[in-house]
Amino acid sequence: MTQQNNASAETINVDIAIVGGAMTGAILALALSQLSFHNGAAINIALIEAQRPNNDHPGFDARSIAIAHHSIFELTQLGIWPQLAHLGNDIQHIHVSDRGHFGMTELSNSQFHVPYLGQVVELDAIGHTLFELLDNSQVQLFCPATLEHIDTHSKKQLLHLNDGRQIAAPLVIAADGIHSKVRQSMNLPLKQVDFNQTAIVANIHTRKPHQHWAYERFTKQGPLALLPLSSHQGQHRLSLVWALSDSEARRLIKASKPVFIQALQQAFGFRAGELIDVGQRTSYPLMLSSMARPIYHRTLFIGNAAQTLHPIAGQGFNLGLRDLVTAVKVIKNACQTTEDLGTSQVVHEYLSQRIQDRNSTLGHIELLVRSFSNQYWPLVLGRDLGLRLLSWCPPLKTPIAKTAMGWKKL
Repeated sequence: MTQQNNASAETINVDIAIVGGAMTGAILALALSQLSFHNGAAINIALIEAQRPNNDHPGFDARSIAIAHHSIFELTQLGIWPQLAHLGNDIQHIHVSDRGHFGMTELSNSQFHVPYLGQVVELDAIGHTLFELLDNSQVQLFCPATLEHIDTHSKKQLLHLNDGRQIAAPLVIAADGIHSKVRQSMNLPLKQVDFNQTAIVANIHTRKPHQHWAYERFTKQGPLALLPLSSHQGQHRLSLVWALSDSEARRLIKASKPVFIQALQQAFGFRAGELIDVGQRTSYPLMLSSMARPIYHRTLFIGNAAQTLHPIAGQGFNLGLRDLVTAVKVIKNACQTTEDLGTSQVVHEYLSQRIQDRNSTLGHIELLVRSFSNQYWPLVLGRDLGLRLLSWCPPLKTPIAKTAMGWKKL
């Protein structure tokens, strides 16, 4: 349900205000709109988003993301995945290798009796589908609109929008990314670890079909991932995320297509066959960012507003989805006993259920980045032996596969 822009200074009262309508915020709004209070009244949800999906939208751009098997289960439980399933492309096999060394292993869905290990979706297509669902839902969609600032009161948060409107809500959920306006308005600190790396993101055309293989290759400068995409106009495609030193990324983002493809082919090899073309290239700095406590007075922080990860293990969206699922469960339980969804009990219950998973995942991702970007030979030998042991002793793959599929936390 779309709210039309107007410049009046009206105050709109809702039960929950979600700031940020990219993938995490949009899915959260749709999931919460299905809930009701113990007296049968529907929850009134406001979703504030700066723009509808288009080529310039930072949350629904040309990137693709991998959604783990367990995350798809959770999205199905929320009733969302059936609306998105047609946009997914199976990951049936994963190949992991260490460039210039002997470490290598493979995982396949058939080994674990599942139809796929995960799915790859393109954010642009997902964005348009999610907004079609929002337009036909009971969510009050304030778009285009941006948050100017928040006034905190004992019983509510008062959100001031750029068009003069105000939204009063007993609970605010920040899903507005690493540069969260909600977090900035509340002067909350954000811890950041700079990996001195930049990720180049692009779609790659290949000579042969990918056969549902995903690849993770560790190089001297950083990891390189290729994910299977659906064919487009007869072209076989892979989605690239390539972590490089800042200087090398600057060079390659400006390089001609032949120079870029040659550098990528040399770094990756020929496991996916010949790489023949590259689409639009974008880049972003790689940091590990996290709030110590992703809560505040009557406020929850989820997804990239609470933390951002290095893409080394493809866990960013999946960790954010676990934030989302926990928020829905906590709010659903609260609906049975109260109509004030922003109480201290609700907010701290969310924190208590998220703290262990968040801290463990953040710590393990930082360790992975340090370990696989380090060329100290005993460390190289240890990680390569570990990868080979997985190939030599298949039962050892089970916990790794469960982690890759999201059924076992890092």
